[in-house]
Amino acid sequence: MTPEDHAQAATDLLRAEETGQQIGLLSLRYPDMAMDDAYAVQSALMTHKLAQGRRVIGWKIGLTSKAMQSALKIDIPDSGILFDDMAFETGATVPQGRFIQPRIETEIAFVMKSPLGGDVTAEDIRAATDYVCPAIEILDTRILRADPDSGQARNVFDTISDNAANAGVVLGSERHGIEDFDLRWVGALTFRDDELEETGLGAGVLNDPVESVVWLARRMAQYGQKIEPGQIILSGSFIRPIECPPGTRILADFGPFGSVSVNFA
Repeated sequence: MTPEDHAQAATDLLRAEETGQQIGLLSLRYPDMAMDDAYAVQSALMTHKLAQGRRVIGWKIGLTSKAMQSALKIDIPDSGILFDDMAFETGATVPQGRFIQPRIETEIAFVMKSPLGGDVTAEDIRAATDYVCPAIEILDTRILRADPDSGQARNVFDTISDNAANAGVVLGSERHGIEDFDLRWVGALTFRDDELEETGLGAGVLNDPVESVVWLARRMAQYGQKIEPGQIILSGSFIRPIECPPGTRILADFGPFGSVSVNFA
């Protein structure tokens, strides 16, 4: 792909978000697309959003479980960007039509107090973390999930280009020091409309959510980026995505770690 291709793909994704009309698979449009191309499209998308007055408030990490990596035939996570207009208060109602095909995932969020970049360690992550808290990530897709003609499903390059499918973030009100809990054993019961849909443990995220943030900081350094103080890091889901059609109510109960909820009008 050329820089012009990256810019055009980003423009198309932005228009899809604004109109609610999904675009076709970028991996079909650009059959030679590679990982660097996908992140270049994501970077071009960020440039557009910053020019619109948006502000980066953090980062999300996806594809942290073995099952999801196997399904997409990759062996590494991916990442996306959190913007200020993506943040919702716990208990908030998402307006109808805000997203195209919203889904949610349950995860542990890190909020940072110090910058991070380069060849960091787990101890560096712990030292740079202000607090951890329960979180819900809202997913959406501006790219079709499958090509209607060939049936080909979108792949990891499509997902990364589409800002790793990120659309929103909801943080719980409880805040904890990173040493207050063994994050591998922090789990959640995730309910949709009062029915238990999914359960999971933090260990589902690279065996330790801290390691997920290590991966992110190192990956960002490869692209000249770093984690800034005050930014939110969504460390990765330990449940499968849950579909959220209009009228859905979501509650993630983390037990002593807290809870977080969101509704869809």
